[in-house]
Amino acid sequence: MRIKEYYQNKPVFSLEIFPPKPGSPLDGVMATIDALSVLRPDFISVTYGAAGGSRSHTVAIADTIKNKYGIEALAHLTCINSTKAEVAAILDRLQKAKIENILALRGDRPADQGAAPLATDFQYASDLIKYIKSTADFCIGAACYPEVHTEAESAEADLRNLKIKVETGVDFLITQLFLDNNLFYAFQEKLAKMQIRVPVAAGIMPVLNKKQIERITSLCGASIPPKFRRILDRYEHNPEALKEAGIAYATEQIIDLLSSGVDGIHLYTMNRPEVAKQIFAQITGIRKHLKAEA
Repeated sequence: MRIKEYYQNKPVFSLEIFPPKPGSPLDGVMATIDALSVLRPDFISVTYGAAGGSRSHTVAIADTIKNKYGIEALAHLTCINSTKAEVAAILDRLQKAKIENILALRGDRPADQGAAPLATDFQYASDLIKYIKSTADFCIGAACYPEVHTEAESAEADLRNLKIKVETGVDFLITQLFLDNNLFYAFQEKLAKMQIRVPVAAGIMPVLNKKQIERITSLCGASIPPKFRRILDRYEHNPEALKEAGIAYATEQIIDLLSSGVDGIHLYTMNRPEVAKQIFAQITGIRKHLKAEA
């Protein structure tokens, strides 16, 4: 089923997992999928390594999600340092696995590439989207950034580039993580002014480790609001307390977003099914209520 169809009965609940490093066994991530499957999300997305480093794993994992567990799969596909022939081969594998949904991304420059030129037929995610639309039939999602992409010239330029992506053929958007819902609501207003009207899922990451979230936010440009900074500083040396506080904070974010009519919640699970289960347990009644309203 195409993910855009799920958004006809919002809110959509989705989860994200990541593959192991190339050459590593799939046992761990398969156990994660098995544990997450009981939550019956609308779809599960599978990330894609820098420069396609785990592309084979991504396809295999998406295949398992879709064809073993009967949950819709969203396969990430990056285009940086990729040729059209390489992308075409991945699209062919996805089609053979009956995967209908792709999250089209430019991707990050390989860390070991330095300043060397990249061998690529694609400069931007919009180039990848255009190529997919011209060669295959997929439902296409894309990323968006409530706090502006780190490489954007300005917030206005970032929105213009997003509009180009959407007009090229994007069916839905998933945001980068954010820790302040007011930033998301302000972003929604900007999208409306730009007449960007596709569904937007809010990306939420439960924070369990101070160093990890500081590294992630420094890379993606997301900010840590004072309220959450106090939580990190207070509990950074108490893993159990920080985990409890991080789950509570993410749950509070989700409840507020659902109360405000968000199109979807996309939970970055970090391959920690027990965390996703705790959050879903806290919103069981809300999900039932929303389903009854749909």
